[in-house]
Amino acid sequence: MWKALFLATGICLSVLGAECLVVERCYLKPKQARQADAAVAPSLMGPAAGTAQAGREVVPPEWAPWSLMAAGAVVILYSITLPKRIAG
Repeated sequence: MWKALFLATGICLSVLGAECLVVERCYLKPKQARQADAAVAPSLMGPAAGTAQAGREVVPPEWAPWSLMAAGAVVILYSITLPKRIAG
């Protein structure tokens, strides 16, 4: 079980680092805006005019992608070297 937990954690860290490498910034909508958008029919062209609300902007620092991918690789290698559970 520990082996799978560490492997999953390492994979998640690596994927998050790769996402930070690709994404320059992302915007998070406030909870009220998400609930209001759920009541309105979805549109393929994006939000309707006048519905933009202030949200939170997340900008990953320059060191984040490489650090997350390196930490993920170390955790993956650690999980591979863990001994298998002895059936007994």
